[in-house]
Amino acid sequence: MNQWVTSFLTDLANKNFSSHTLRSYRITLEEFTSFCQVRHIDKEKAFLPANLRTFIANLQLRNPARNTVLRKIATLRSFSAYLMRQGYLDKNPFKLLPSPKKEKLLPKFLSIPETDRLLDTTAQSKHFAMRDKALFELMYSSGLRRSEVTNLKIRDIDFFNGLVKVFGKGRKERLVPVTQAALQALKDYLATRKNPQANEALFLNKNGTPLTGDGLAYIFKNTAIASHLARRVTPHSLRHSFATHLLGNGCDLRSLQEMLGHKSLSTTQVYTHVSLEQLKNVYNQAHPKSKE
Repeated sequence: MNQWVTSFLTDLANKNFSSHTLRSYRITLEEFTSFCQVRHIDKEKAFLPANLRTFIANLQLRNPARNTVLRKIATLRSFSAYLMRQGYLDKNPFKLLPSPKKEKLLPKFLSIPETDRLLDTTAQSKHFAMRDKALFELMYSSGLRRSEVTNLKIRDIDFFNGLVKVFGKGRKERLVPVTQAALQALKDYLATRKNPQANEALFLNKNGTPLTGDGLAYIFKNTAIASHLARRVTPHSLRHSFATHLLGNGCDLRSLQEMLGHKSLSTTQVYTHVSLEQLKNVYNQAHPKSKE
């Protein structure tokens, strides 16, 4: 089984899957491998529907979020499809296996005042105020994913045209506008670097090496605490805020889809539900009859 897993993950890496996705797949497949080992299930019988049902039932008993279970099931589906292509499995084990329905969750975002407070708090950083200000401004300006911002090179910022070149999921390239505030913050930050070169990482950590995803999450956690926001803030919070604020101010879905790098418009449409929730809140606060 371990050889199958290694071969599968290598295949995904060759297809330019992100390190975050590969890690998620690896964790799920290690759980499944461990499940089979404990029950002395060999690899030929691992994908029998009865064994898969037991594994999925165990996932649900541990009470993770429903969408987490679905993500792990999707990993096993991809793995089994790969094994079928390689001739290790004769038929699709998931064909007659029902999956839980996906839980519809609205993305958590910050209000504009909360976003401003978060961005302003970066100036309080003792040693990295310039970097953190540029980092947060750029992520909010362009709605970047965590992996996208940590993979940026200095050359990816087009200061003249106000654009950033982003490599999203599957290494798909897109160009996204950058606000003047973000461009200025980036210029101020790069001015603190010693002879920065175009092919260097845009954001560096305290050791002078490229900022990692875990490092970015750590910065966000500390900045959120310092800003005294009454909610959990992650790098994705700014991406959700970017999308929600643009849509709320008249941006069309197709343009937002392009900027976010979504493959499907249905993925972007979740933000219309957020806007409707905002609309209902405003309505309930403003309409005289809604208060009766």
